Amino acid sequence: MNPVKLNEVQIEEIRKLAREKRLSLGFVGETPIANDIFTILDKLDIMLLEYPIEPEGDKPAFSAAIMYSEEGDKKLIFIGLNTADYYDKQIFAIAHELYHYYTKSGSHLSRLEDEEHSIIEAKANRFAAEFLLPESELISIVFREFKTSSLEHVHHKKLIRFIARLHCTWWLPYRSIVRRLHEIGTISSTQYKELYSVNERDPNGEYGKLGKAVNKEVFPKLNNPTKNIGGSQNEIEIIIRNFEDELIDEEKFAETLRLFNLTPDEFGYEIKVSQEDLDELEAFFSGDDDEN
Repeated sequence: MNPVKLNEVQIEEIRKLAREKRLSLGFVGETPIANDIFTILDKLDIMLLEYPIEPEGDKPAFSAAIMYSEEGDKKLIFIGLNTADYYDKQIFAIAHELYHYYTKSGSHLSRLEDEEHSIIEAKANRFAAEFLLPESELISIVFREFKTSSLEHVHHKKLIRFIARLHCTWWLPYRSIVRRLHEIGTISSTQYKELYSVNERDPNGEYGKLGKAVNKEVFPKLNNPTKNIGGSQNEIEIIIRNFEDELIDEEKFAETLRLFNLTPDEFGYEIKVSQEDLDELEAFFSGDDDEN
């Protein structure tokens, strides 16, 4: 099967959507979103559920999932995030899920590698890249830095150092930056293949050493998993109040807290969830009941 490729109309629609959403959230011009992606979730009333899930064999673990729950006229929105992944990929995965949120794609489980065979996943990945590092800003940065739009004759070390600075400023994964540079025609296909083949996660490799020299605090943070479990106290309090205000029932209350690695009895409530419901929840996060 040939990899999915977006056409110019689709790409321009994604650029427009990313531009509009960045502006509506207060990100103007060369303003990186970076760690503020979590603040965005709060603004949009999306609850974040964090849990580390390691891959099983050759099957990649899910990157993130977006879920919806309705109780009466109240709609709850959750993004489940796999914190066993590198931190920069976690940020990318959240931006990816925001595409599904903005386009109302419904509940969805993502593996970022799925874009090769899915037009929706290709669009979501392109949106995430554009949302985190807009094409217009990248073109401007390249021209300001090198006084040209073509980096075909730029020395490899100088180019990879430039990518490391972009990486630490915009918090977009290394390979996503390499792809962005190729998409805008700044680097050649030969350079793209050479840069894409770099083992960017090797702390003792060329890029690993250079990245730490560029920013010894941010670079290691981006290139390591967080393994976080849970969510913010604000989100947990919302869940408890929704239960106390009878916006969600006992079963949904217990199921939702379990995603945060918590139980109702820790908050003074004795509630049990059926094994069937627990199995269904596990199946969703493992991807066993999802075709995407």
